Amino acid sequence: MAEAASLRPARPEDWPQIEALLVQSSLPLDGAQAHLQGFVVACSHAGVVGVAGVEVHDAVGLLRSVAVGRAVQGVGLGRRLVDAAMVQARARGVGEFYLLTTSAGPYFERLGFAECARGMAPAALQASAEFRGACPASATLMVLRSGERKA
Repeated sequence: MAEAASLRPARPEDWPQIEALLVQSSLPLDGAQAHLQGFVVACSHAGVVGVAGVEVHDAVGLLRSVAVGRAVQGVGLGRRLVDAAMVQARARGVGEFYLLTTSAGPYFERLGFAECARGMAPAALQASAEFRGACPASATLMVLRSGERKA
């Protein structure tokens, strides 16, 4: 099914299915709908089966809301979504990406992200809903700077 999934920018009418995926994946909803213009969805005959988003804050991006439906996990769809969301954000001038995670650190390390001290986050990101409480203070901060992406 993942091979049949096509990627496209998220639309406002996708929100109910995006919200369901985020809830199913125990990911925060706070601020997600407000930044929908930075989201990419994977669609199949079953509707929206995956999502990834980047909130753009100045020249940095906050990668968030990476979720893939259970039926299509493990076949690379998450990576395709992350790649597409980051390409879209780079077109908007983003050169550095951050994310907060409580459980997916090893996955994002394989994509080239590296753990960093939470205090290293740019001030613009610290004003986001994820930093203000949507993600717990125990969440790990990770960064990917331009040119550090693994193949």
